[in-house]
Amino acid sequence: MDLAVNRPATGTGRPSGFAGRVVRQAVRVRDTIATVAPLFDFGIRAYVAGVFFKSGLTKIASWSTTLSLFDSVYAVPLLPPALAAYLGTAAELALPVLLFGGLSTRAAAFALFVFNIVAAISYPDLTPEGLKDHQFWGALLLVTFFHGPGRLSLDHFLHRRFAS
Repeated sequence: MDLAVNRPATGTGRPSGFAGRVVRQAVRVRDTIATVAPLFDFGIRAYVAGVFFKSGLTKIASWSTTLSLFDSVYAVPLLPPALAAYLGTAAELALPVLLFGGLSTRAAAFALFVFNIVAAISYPDLTPEGLKDHQFWGALLLVTFFHGPGRLSLDHFLHRRFAS
């Protein structure tokens, strides 16, 4: 028994009928996803970078308050409070710029992931909602770390430009 579904359409090498329509629709969906995926990659990077960069800007807006918080509230392990304040602020200002631009993206995402964990465990008054925020940011950073920056990134541009 020879069913039309099991035969390629004449001369095309593709299934015809209902199966052909399903396959063509699946290909269109796949192509659409591939087209918009770089926008989502960039959106994730931009969102997380914005969160950390704004936090860094808040710290430098009132440096005496920042030093006081690191001295009396934040319990950063292994580092003296002043050094933790300088390093934390530098990380919150520099790493998001790399993440946003997609330059050394995986390294920046990993560093921010670790920074995010230290921030969450260093603040003793973190609310359950605040913990959920940190978990969400950490999950997004892991997406970027494992998936990579995507096509809308300096990493992608440099790789295409200079890779042999």
